[in-house]
Amino acid sequence: MTAGRVLVAEAIGDSGMDLLQVAGFDVDLGIGWSREQLIEQIGDYEGILIRSATKLDAELIGHAPRLRVIARAGVGIDNIDVAAATKRGIIVANAPRSNIVTAAEHTMALLLALARNIPQAHGALVAGRWDRKHFTGVELMDKTFGVLGFGRIGQLVAARAKGFGMRVIAYDPYVATERYANLGVEKCDSTDELYAQADFITVHLPNTAETDGWLNAAAFAKMRDGVRILNVARGSLIVDEDLEAALDGGKVGGAALDVFQTEPITDHPLFGYPNVIVTPHLGASTTEANDRAGYQAAEQIVAALQGGSVTTAINAPTIKPEDMEVLGPFLPLCNQLGKLGTALALCGSIDRIEIECNGRIAERDTRPLGTAVLLGILGGHTEEPINAVNAPAIAEERGIEVVESKSTVARDFTDLVRVNVVCGDGTTMVAGTTIGRRNRPHLLQAWGQRFNLQLEPHLTLFRYIDVPGVIGQVGTFFGQRGVNIGSAAVGHSPDNGERQHAVMILTTDAAVPQDLVEEIIASSEHFIDGRTVAL
Repeated sequence: MTAGRVLVAEAIGDSGMDLLQVAGFDVDLGIGWSREQLIEQIGDYEGILIRSATKLDAELIGHAPRLRVIARAGVGIDNIDVAAATKRGIIVANAPRSNIVTAAEHTMALLLALARNIPQAHGALVAGRWDRKHFTGVELMDKTFGVLGFGRIGQLVAARAKGFGMRVIAYDPYVATERYANLGVEKCDSTDELYAQADFITVHLPNTAETDGWLNAAAFAKMRDGVRILNVARGSLIVDEDLEAALDGGKVGGAALDVFQTEPITDHPLFGYPNVIVTPHLGASTTEANDRAGYQAAEQIVAALQGGSVTTAINAPTIKPEDMEVLGPFLPLCNQLGKLGTALALCGSIDRIEIECNGRIAERDTRPLGTAVLLGILGGHTEEPINAVNAPAIAEERGIEVVESKSTVARDFTDLVRVNVVCGDGTTMVAGTTIGRRNRPHLLQAWGQRFNLQLEPHLTLFRYIDVPGVIGQVGTFFGQRGVNIGSAAVGHSPDNGERQHAVMILTTDAAVPQDLVEEIIASSEHFIDGRTVAL
């Protein structure tokens, strides 16, 4: 009797197939099956392994009553309706680590090619031209290599660059200071600091609204003359027109691009530039990476169907059913406290995160609440998708220490969650709870002051010297810009005869422009700091 039936719907390496068969599964190949064939046959399988071509939407999943696990041999899961799978109790897993070595090595290949003009020299020679003098390059030895985004791939790239004798600097506020030191990499506290020093710059940032167009005209203007740019991450990270202008003006001495805004593409304006090297999104394209992706996906199927730990699950439940009623309402609060604490800290590197749960929630397994805090802090700031399963591991890889504690006693409230974001010698603390029958999240403490404010998607905070009229000034500025204030709260220290600091928090029905916050701060000596935060 077999351990179950598994459909491999797309081609994977032999190692993945062998693993499934050795584990005792009845494995069928469905390569090239039409959608109609999948609809007809998928109901016979407990597991299915796919790559990017198979679209597992809600309709198709609805025809699979026996299906217990979907494994994607790759990183992305855009071709899987995760919500539909979750509703039916189907685990969805991927292979997020399958291509990190390959991507790092391709970055190094482009780095060397860019430094030594290898593609251009090759093209000239096969065209019948012996143009040695036109292709003089530069050594990597002693050059400064700037790494934007210091996650898994960025760290692998840094280690390899150091092997060439390069001085490596990096920027990523979501990596602990100690992690940089352990890898022998100099930490930059800002992108400007990195831009001012780097001879070569490589980007390994996630694809988010915040990182869209990260390398633009303003960024290029801050870089050293003749800097060389590499992008093996995402096409959206660079504004193509700005890069073209920087190349034309000589600010950028060369570029190596593996990814583009739109793919596939064969008529990009930069393709004709003699100092630009391009490849057709080959960052993950090696035999080993493809084989590794299939093997890792097969591992997840074996674990899911044989009672093991599905380590790369996207939707595996992290809360026991009996704990959901108590802990569930606190998950959004913890996520929001993580986001807010990080925004208020604005530090060079997050070294430590402390999560304290107090009250009746402390009687439960509060690890899911800690994970929710991590998701709030790291969400959108890692090169791979982060979820409730992999968040602790990603924090560990970035050298961020996570400390969780709990007490069944909560002063003033039935339940309370505190989050401390530690950056070097500085600690930023936020605290909150849920209130009412609908368990609405409330902020109770931030920037050292106490208040009680229901959290909303858009927050603006000001820290100021507690004198009359400051609140009215903010209201006037907001009114002039058409910003509608939903609610407000003020926290301040008891009056002891000295000039006390206060914190004002406002909720608005839309995001507050950062330039408005800066304008308000500059308008009076009473303002100390301000933040606008999207939760």
